[in-house]
Amino acid sequence: MKVILSHPTGNRNVRAILAALLEGNMLAEFNTTLAVDSQAAWLRLLPSRLCQEWLRRTYTVPNEQLWTRPVRELGRLILPRLGLERHVRHEQGWASTDAVYQDFDQAVARRLKYLKASQGADTVYAYEDGALATFIKAKALGMRCIYDLPIAYWETGRRLMLEEAARLPRWASTLGGGIQDSPAKLERKTRELELADVVVGPSSFVMDSLPAWARSKPTIMVPFGSPMGVANPPRPSSGQSRPLRVLFVGSLGQRKGLGDLFAAVRLLNRPDLELVLLGSPQASMNFYRQELPNFIYEASRPHEQVLALMRTCDVFCLPSIVEGRALVMQEAMSQGLPLLITSNTGGDDLIEEGRTGFLVPIRSPEALAEKLTWFLDNRAAIPEMGRLARQHAASYTWQSYGARVFDLLGESSLV
Repeated sequence: MKVILSHPTGNRNVRAILAALLEGNMLAEFNTTLAVDSQAAWLRLLPSRLCQEWLRRTYTVPNEQLWTRPVRELGRLILPRLGLERHVRHEQGWASTDAVYQDFDQAVARRLKYLKASQGADTVYAYEDGALATFIKAKALGMRCIYDLPIAYWETGRRLMLEEAARLPRWASTLGGGIQDSPAKLERKTRELELADVVVGPSSFVMDSLPAWARSKPTIMVPFGSPMGVANPPRPSSGQSRPLRVLFVGSLGQRKGLGDLFAAVRLLNRPDLELVLLGSPQASMNFYRQELPNFIYEASRPHEQVLALMRTCDVFCLPSIVEGRALVMQEAMSQGLPLLITSNTGGDDLIEEGRTGFLVPIRSPEALAEKLTWFLDNRAAIPEMGRLARQHAASYTWQSYGARVFDLLGESSLV
């Protein structure tokens, strides 16, 4: 098997797949938009935060197996900083995320015939929203199409978010592009799934979201890996002399269940509970303060500083309505935080009830409040729960994630 792996922007799970392909000598080529040489002298001239952003686009892959298409992605990153936001407007702008993905997808498709002839490529591995043109061309060339679906299938996600817009109309503007996607974009997603020979996903929530007509397709469900934990992370005192610090990390919107978490904190109205939010606002800060006046807002920051902030907190809470597999859960566990989450985060396998945390139903401020009260009343139990959470998260590695995907792809039943 020789695989063309394509993803416009790269991320930790793409890197794990890339590493597994390289180790197994199965990579024909890795296609992405931007790739930066981590040793480039010009990187050292950038401010540290900007340098960290660019370093996210470094890949451990030989140059001869790397192909990039950078122009639109550079526009997406730079134009908003120049005050030209109209060029990245959802589905409309020349450098919108949708435009970047479609341009990239079409360019990858044009390479397939060459890569099949020159590298013996017989398989394409592509991701949601960036796979349609690639899959159409691959089918014409007799190549196998592997479709990675990192979040719940669009029909499930859209249904849940439209229900949220009706249930909590004040929060509707924070739901993001999922309820604003055009019929054309949704049709592209459907066609991608139709053309897929194998579907890969990170959680049972994602796999259960597939429509009935797609459930006969071979599927691979493998949970993402965890970051390296701190052996003995410094923990805040578990005594009653300070508030319980509850951490939420993610975009500040109702897709992540933030409205329900705010409602739970209002129900409790406890001075010994401190809610800490880290993430990108989806509305004005005045809106959030009107919903819940007393919370601590932390701006986005480099990854190591996010982990450091986690170590100052006691509990991680993510009551999401729609996810795929929120990586931040395992990051929090790796720093010694027990979880309070919904199954829709894709993390139900992370919960050993009462040991590594708790599962609660979606849309239930009352259930959140009940479990937050348990943490408030059982402060002495939290350090041991954090230790168990850290231990459990460590059993999920990125190396095993990538290797498991390709072990399963090699099984005859998926050929």
